[in-house]
Amino acid sequence: MRVSACVIPAIAVPLLGAQAGLPAARRGSPSSAESIERLAEKVEPKVIAWRRDIHRNPELGNREFRTAAMVAEHLRSLGLEVTAKVAHTGVVGILRGGKPGGVVALRADMDALPVKEALDLPFASRVKTSYNGQEVSVMHACGHDAHTAILMGAAEVLAARRAGLKGTVKFIFQPAEDSKPDGEEGGAELMVREGVLENPKPDAIFGLHVVPLPSGVVAWRPGGIMAGVDNFRIVVRGRQTHGAMPWYGVDPVPAAAQVVLGLQTIVSRQVDLTAAPAVITVGVIRGGSQPNIVPAEVELAGTIRSFDPGMRSEIQKRVKGTAEGIARGAGAAAEVSIYGGLPVTFNDPALTARMAPVLEKAAGAGETMTATPVTAGEDFAAYQQRVPGLFFFLGVAPRNAEPGKEAMNHSPYFYVDESALVTGVRALAQLAAAYLEGAEPGKDKSGNRSLWSRLGRGTDRRHR
Repeated sequence: MRVSACVIPAIAVPLLGAQAGLPAARRGSPSSAESIERLAEKVEPKVIAWRRDIHRNPELGNREFRTAAMVAEHLRSLGLEVTAKVAHTGVVGILRGGKPGGVVALRADMDALPVKEALDLPFASRVKTSYNGQEVSVMHACGHDAHTAILMGAAEVLAARRAGLKGTVKFIFQPAEDSKPDGEEGGAELMVREGVLENPKPDAIFGLHVVPLPSGVVAWRPGGIMAGVDNFRIVVRGRQTHGAMPWYGVDPVPAAAQVVLGLQTIVSRQVDLTAAPAVITVGVIRGGSQPNIVPAEVELAGTIRSFDPGMRSEIQKRVKGTAEGIARGAGAAAEVSIYGGLPVTFNDPALTARMAPVLEKAAGAGETMTATPVTAGEDFAAYQQRVPGLFFFLGVAPRNAEPGKEAMNHSPYFYVDESALVTGVRALAQLAAAYLEGAEPGKDKSGNRSLWSRLGRGTDRRHR
């Protein structure tokens, strides 16, 4: 996830069991479902070993050379068609089933973060490297090591069922979801531009993210599940003069202060929060050099989070208009730039309803939750802009952890309970197989019991 885990506020209820919602004639034989479960259990030790190896040897975005080589070698060993060096270090594997059918894609991200690991694990990272001109420690503090290992396991499970598989599965191992050096392109958008969703084009795409929910729990929701992300920079320009005689200049400091306050009224007073939540945060105020000098300019920088495309566009316009209008009223000028856009991670409602029974089956009775929207962002959204997609969360916090005390993603203490990994393998493999089989739409009958108390309100949720 971005600045991609975070605590996932969720509404938790047991969802439908097994393959509820699928007509009996379309549910598939018990042996088919058991086959994936057995294969997932069989590959579980490998998944754990892969995850530990990747965790011990983390690599930053666009530099996942070792990880990509491991992935490519594994996919080739399964007889998949493999393309490497996509969007710098990405790997794409194609599994063609023994029967004709559609195309489905599964995605995992591979990059680590410039974080110094604080966990005392036998496979803890001690890696250091250069990043943006500085020496940094490197850690898989967001769980992408788990994502990569899970998808490697799902590839092995589905390859073992190749003969009975209807259609094609495309495995996308993506670099640079969280980290890439300044000035470099990377991540999902670059993979899309380089053709990852073509030849063949998927009919749907699935992905997951590990989070500090109880181990093995699966959470999702239709519609916006993670926020669209925009960053902004506002330069309020005045006219420099002596601080003892401000009337000889134009002071950008009070104008900038009024801009900060004005931006807060956009969300609180100018958009319909009953339609979708939104956040505007100013994280930087920079200006001036001497206490007795009115500076020539003041810089503001911040972030916008939104869950509705229309509201996102409206907020962008209002940020620009508010800053320019306030500055103009003070005799100053405001230069506004909005950049670094990331779309809303939007789960296609029809696809989500259709595949909900599959996730329920993979997680097991009572092990599913309905997530509430999360203000962190994920570049999985770039795929969902082109094809219907479903993104879900997999809990990896130990069951005996004190509620609200679990370390968040991006923390040097972020911990993955590896017993959850097999659930991720089952979920991705079953989603792909069931989609290609043509599962009938199901119905999510989840309720509304809040998990806020379980997760803890006071925990640091910093992410993308």
